[in-house]
Amino acid sequence: MPNFPIVDSHVHLYDVARLSYPWMANVPQIGASHLPADFARACGPVEVDTIVFEEVDVAAGQSVAEARFVAELAQSDPRIRGIVASARMERGAAVREELDALAETGLLKGIRRLIQDQPDPEFCLRQNFVEAVRLLPGYGVAFDVCVRHPQLQNAIAFMRKCPDVRFVLNHLGKPGIKDGLVEPWKTQIREIARMPNVVCKISGVITEADHRHWTREQVRPYIEHCLNYFGFDRALYGGDWPVVELAGSYPQWVETLDWIVAGASEAERRMLYRDTAIRVYSLPA
Repeated sequence: MPNFPIVDSHVHLYDVARLSYPWMANVPQIGASHLPADFARACGPVEVDTIVFEEVDVAAGQSVAEARFVAELAQSDPRIRGIVASARMERGAAVREELDALAETGLLKGIRRLIQDQPDPEFCLRQNFVEAVRLLPGYGVAFDVCVRHPQLQNAIAFMRKCPDVRFVLNHLGKPGIKDGLVEPWKTQIREIARMPNVVCKISGVITEADHRHWTREQVRPYIEHCLNYFGFDRALYGGDWPVVELAGSYPQWVETLDWIVAGASEAERRMLYRDTAIRVYSLPA
């Protein structure tokens, strides 16, 4: 377990009495509200002193309301220092109105428009989508890329169209760990790592394995592959709570990752658990 406070770059917080999350009907295990006090209990012995909220795929039209809700939570919980909000990037330049409203929260650090469940495999390659993402440097924020491994090739093409944007690849690109798949994912990760404007979020790993029967030995090669090519200075820890609880407890995930990076130096571990997230999301140190 890290012997210093960590930055969790990927925490989902939600209140089902306030906002609507249609996708949760498929995962009733985490369908109840999950708020900062619940996260504090879930962390157990893991000391988290900084949280980056990650959008929770709220119902259409509620993304600004979601960001404002989290900004309200931050008023009473100083750990919440950043928001990665949702925005309808497929609107092209018209998304400026939405981005302006999100920026007014004072906590906007990134945008994520979920690509993983889009029926159009070229959703992220649409001209309007690319045009909207290219606006983000003007707001000083990153774009979180959340795709499943079969979508990685198009994601690579998309990121190449936006060389001035800071990209955060979520969940290692969701490799097929459960099925033991390694290619073409390994090759594609090497290709992505060559782009200096992309970092890799070490998150959402055990949920890509068999939820009941995964082992740390099984997930280790996938994490090590990303660390080998991105380096610790371009890798950042994410807890993916409460989704992580579909496959294990929050401390269990941290213990697994800490076991995998046991041979790293103190400076490298601090990059992974703190420094990279602070730099990428422009967080208060």
